[in-house]
Amino acid sequence: MDHVIDIRNLRHAYKNHVAVQDITFTVAARSIHGFVGPNGAGKTTTLKILATLLKPQNGRIGIFGQDIVGMRNFVRRKIGYMPDHFSMYRQMTVFEYLDFFGAAYGLGQLQRDKVIADVLALTDMAGRKDDFIQGLSRGMQQRVSLARVLVHDPELLLLDEPASGLDPRARIELMEILQELRRLGKTIFISSHILSELAELCDAVTILDRGTVKYTGSMRGLIASDGAESACLLTLTAGHPPALDALRALPGIKTVTPGAESPAEIALTFEKEHLSPNAILTAAISAGAQVVSFTEDVKHLNQAFMDLTEPGVRT
Repeated sequence: MDHVIDIRNLRHAYKNHVAVQDITFTVAARSIHGFVGPNGAGKTTTLKILATLLKPQNGRIGIFGQDIVGMRNFVRRKIGYMPDHFSMYRQMTVFEYLDFFGAAYGLGQLQRDKVIADVLALTDMAGRKDDFIQGLSRGMQQRVSLARVLVHDPELLLLDEPASGLDPRARIELMEILQELRRLGKTIFISSHILSELAELCDAVTILDRGTVKYTGSMRGLIASDGAESACLLTLTAGHPPALDALRALPGIKTVTPGAESPAEIALTFEKEHLSPNAILTAAISAGAQVVSFTEDVKHLNQAFMDLTEPGVRT
């Protein structure tokens, strides 16, 4: 199946407040799809509907080709939902907490023991299985919550701002776990209010603002929609003057700026119509430079996000 999630003309309101209005988008199988928008954009409402916790008032949602209203029990077996705020049984140990949910899903004890060992290994929490949840850091509690989501081996993960409140190291480690889950064949639908947080993780993104979809498509397509000029950051193993000369000679290059403190970090701007990122990489390598990383400029991503969303307080 090409699309795991298929949302058509979804609308949901609370009294006089319309949370989402006529939104339509799809999520491809075995992808990581970002769901991005300011606070109050309607992300959590949409995720609760996908998780079958709210009934859609208008529109149609298909998950794995099945209607989420008519086939709710089927859908619940296929999904794992991690809310933005969750209550954990803090006086339980990590193992007891996961064992409880494994039993709730009807797994026998032997099967639960194996599954719990697997999800603890995946989330790097095997060494903390006998610790009480109340003594864990925020980042470790997030890992336990993700392990709980995986106990019944769902094919689709719905994650509502899972990196919220995490320190930079915990955030990076969480993203590495999500990449491993994609390699294992999971489809991941992850929300955030920070576009750059998901830039290197996601295959595609849907941007929501004030309950409406402002963009849905690939990350590269989002960059391409932001005017005629693009930017990137090129990191080499060391400063390399011949590579700088080769880059400056490319047709379509606007600026090539080595970092003041680290000449190996080069900021580039270029005309997308006349030059591709692949051509930039090829020029640097052909000049003898060794490339460490090559990424889209986060500032341009953030500008694209600001251009698509409106300022002001959201209700």
